[in-house]
Amino acid sequence: MADDVGTALLRAFHRGVLDVPYCLHPDNRGAARGAVGDDGRLRWAEVGAMPLLPTGGRSGTLTSDRLARMLRRVAEEHDREADSRAPEPQAPAAPPRPLRIALVGGGPRGMSVLERLVARCAAQPPERPVEVTAIDPYCIGAGRIWRPEQSPWFLMNTPAREVTMFSGPADDGPARPGAGPTLAEWWAATDPEHADPEGYAPRVVYGRYLRFVLGLVLEARVPGLTILPVKAKVLCADRGPTGPDGIVHRLRLDRGDVLTVDRLVLASGHPTNELDEQQREWQAFAEERPPLQYVVGDSAAEMPLDAIPPGATVGVLGMGLTFYDVLSALTLGRGGTFEPAAGGGLVYRPSGREPRIVPASRSGIPLLTRGRNQKSADFRYRARLFTPDRMAALRAGGPLEFRTQVMPWLLAEINLVLLGTRLRHAVGADAAEEFADRAESGYHTEAPSPAELTDLASEFGQAGEALPELGRLARPFAGRRFDAPEDYRAALADWLREDLAEAVLGNVDGPVKAACDVLRDVRATIRSVVDFAGLTPDSHQRFLAEFNPVAAVISTGPPTRRSEQFLALLAAGVLQPVGPAARFRADAGLGCFTVESGQVSDSRVQLDALVDARVPGTDLRTDRDPLIRGLLADGMIRTFVNSWAGGAFDTGGMATTDSPFHPVRADGSVERTMHVIGIPSEHTRWFTQVGSGRPGPWGRSPGTPTRSPPRCSRTPPAPLPSSRRNRPPPGAP
Repeated sequence: MADDVGTALLRAFHRGVLDVPYCLHPDNRGAARGAVGDDGRLRWAEVGAMPLLPTGGRSGTLTSDRLARMLRRVAEEHDREADSRAPEPQAPAAPPRPLRIALVGGGPRGMSVLERLVARCAAQPPERPVEVTAIDPYCIGAGRIWRPEQSPWFLMNTPAREVTMFSGPADDGPARPGAGPTLAEWWAATDPEHADPEGYAPRVVYGRYLRFVLGLVLEARVPGLTILPVKAKVLCADRGPTGPDGIVHRLRLDRGDVLTVDRLVLASGHPTNELDEQQREWQAFAEERPPLQYVVGDSAAEMPLDAIPPGATVGVLGMGLTFYDVLSALTLGRGGTFEPAAGGGLVYRPSGREPRIVPASRSGIPLLTRGRNQKSADFRYRARLFTPDRMAALRAGGPLEFRTQVMPWLLAEINLVLLGTRLRHAVGADAAEEFADRAESGYHTEAPSPAELTDLASEFGQAGEALPELGRLARPFAGRRFDAPEDYRAALADWLREDLAEAVLGNVDGPVKAACDVLRDVRATIRSVVDFAGLTPDSHQRFLAEFNPVAAVISTGPPTRRSEQFLALLAAGVLQPVGPAARFRADAGLGCFTVESGQVSDSRVQLDALVDARVPGTDLRTDRDPLIRGLLADGMIRTFVNSWAGGAFDTGGMATTDSPFHPVRADGSVERTMHVIGIPSEHTRWFTQVGSGRPGPWGRSPGTPTRSPPRCSRTPPAPLPSSRRNRPPPGAP
């Protein structure tokens, strides 16, 4: 028709040589028709001008009705026949995508998450697979503080029988997540020759116990649950795209790989902070004047104490629990020994490798000795005056002023135990019980003053005076001056011997130690008042600066063994405390550090080394962890600011909701794919340092998740359980 293909096609359609049935294009002639024959075959009904032979002859006029019947033929003859047959087998559905969880922090808090997760999934298998990656750069199971590779001289601060990592007691079956031995039971079974189940275990023993629990967790092999321990450090966590379970987190590890997860749980424990201005000055001062040394505050296991030469004069800033670890490392760790003294107590036999140790603090005393434990593991204290209901009613009225609204009830509770215990010894248990009943029923709107409780107790017998304030116990040398260091040390030795005598009486039978133990017994009630902006901003700040140190001195002290060692080292001249109101200085003229007590004459001492034995506090703004710094910079987390009535106090701790402890982002929204447990959220919640559970009935713990386990369903909730209330701090939506 033409040499050009395009021209030929146009001419063919114009002449009808090419004709598409039922096509409405204007260039198509539309004379051709197709039809479905009686045999179901497609054939030409009309060929128009196309050079084709008709198939089966012409079939007559193609009406619309006939066309409709032809179009329905397949459905009427074939689909109905298929419906009458059995259905074809379906391909199996693809397995559900696992819920991926990263647990950052392999210490006791992280271990508690794993133990409870395994226990619950064993009892109630997850509806979808769950994959947990537990990450810690030091030791999975024990973490940095409790890892087994450290000095055996460092002790725990909680009796072994009050510590467990299992969410249920041991039973007739094998030890497993949900049912296992306490630390004391495990210690006695694994090392009967050296174990002291009624005493305080070395940290290395607790570290081995934690590793034992981890072993059971990994051996459990619960269907649908996979746990992978990874020894690595998380450098950053970036938000990925939104998936079926919400946003994903991409964790970059220091070994180079990237882990993508649906849920992120932070249980990172004690922080390592940037140095403050004073610490930087001291560090620079020491670096410019070798061999002068400044040892930055940290866990004693991390301190380079071996670098301190024998005979050097070492100042120790702080006389808390870390001080006792430093003291042990510089004496027992250098070959010194303690032996029983003829008249009782201990005597120290030096090795000759010890330095001269000069500790100092504001109070001039070490922590009060813990009373000999007389309470069973399942002991639960019932408050009479400082009750949860009374504190809840007070808090319902708005943020509280701790000193005027809360402290009077707490001090009254402490004095109730102090006076009641004295009455029990003086006139009997019935009189002590009646005294407590009278106090409980007689005061409802205002707390009884110390004088009122003293008068009430005197009606039943000789009970002595009530404590006018807690500072009387924590600051025994307040306002007192000493003419010479020897006078102060003699007074300190007398005070500590009296404190030890009280401790030997026990935390039930000893009036003073029973009263001190109230602070431990009512911690949960104090938390209910303080947590999540329960105090006004100013009161919250004073609570942390004033009440916290006093409560620590009174209720978190060492066992009697440590105080006996303190006295022995004092007598041996190895330990020479400088006095209260101490001031450390970097003296450029002398080229060394010095320390001097503001209450002891002629107390100035030149130092060859200064050891900072203060525990680093929680403050996200100075935390050196790159993960925390990155999350803060990205706005994924923020510090908790207590704001009320125009006042504001930036605590430095991480802002979170109540259980299940989601962090609050910089914009005030809640990050529901993350959870924060323990120390990073300190100040939003109070006293999160506790890293273990206690045997017996379950209660809320600030440092570990609740006993309720995660659910793993098709629409997964958070990997930590939710309580009845789940609210962010004030200001968060």
